[in-house]
Amino acid sequence: MPIKMIVTDLDGTLLKTDKTISDNTKSVLSHCRESGIMVVYATGRGGSADQVAPMGLFDGRITMNGAVAKSGDTIVYDCLIPYQTARPLLLACEKRKMKITSERSGMHYSNFNVSELWSYITSYQVVDFSQHEMDAEKLYIPNPTPEDRLFIEQIMPSELYFVVTTDINGFLGQIMHIGATKAKAVCALARHWGISQSDIVAFGDDYNDIEMLRACGVSVAVGNAIEEVKAVTDYICDSNDNDGVAKWLAENALCGE
Repeated sequence: MPIKMIVTDLDGTLLKTDKTISDNTKSVLSHCRESGIMVVYATGRGGSADQVAPMGLFDGRITMNGAVAKSGDTIVYDCLIPYQTARPLLLACEKRKMKITSERSGMHYSNFNVSELWSYITSYQVVDFSQHEMDAEKLYIPNPTPEDRLFIEQIMPSELYFVVTTDINGFLGQIMHIGATKAKAVCALARHWGISQSDIVAFGDDYNDIEMLRACGVSVAVGNAIEEVKAVTDYICDSNDNDGVAKWLAENALCGE
């Protein structure tokens, strides 16, 4: 099929459960790039994405659920939360005794020791949110309770949105600007490269992938994806631990080579 751009989620999709990319997957992605296909990852991760997804494998990178999109090192799209908007939310959650962190350019500004929850994150500062004046790519709330989720939705400004995804510690609440979505960032990169959305294949596994999957010409859920994702995709491939993305690409994007 005529594929000019591949976009894949990382955790639960391209990455195996141990957070690695297999040699076979690396080989298939490299072959795709050699064939002229642009390869992009789209993740909810921020600075930690570079630790698990080598830059040399990808032409484009979408981080923070779509808050930032890069072609190489060039920023093609960004949509941040102004600190004036983020600060009341940060203070309200802190008053409720919730753990919360604001991320910008790989640095986490938080009210708790971030490394205790995510050992791979070492760049963080415990700050006084009442004095914090840094725009945010994304706000994180680890393991929000149902009551916490309702509280956030009730106080959240209309220009922001809230989503909960799975995480190594259970669940992760994420607050972003309404313009910061994987779908919008993918479309921005496609326009930058002169590629039609119909020529993009997207892979995903979780709630925050659904809009992106619907926006692309071909959508594929990995076998371990949640049912809500499988319900909106054109294909279902093997699981992340069985190189599902690489197998599908080898059969459908590189079958004639």
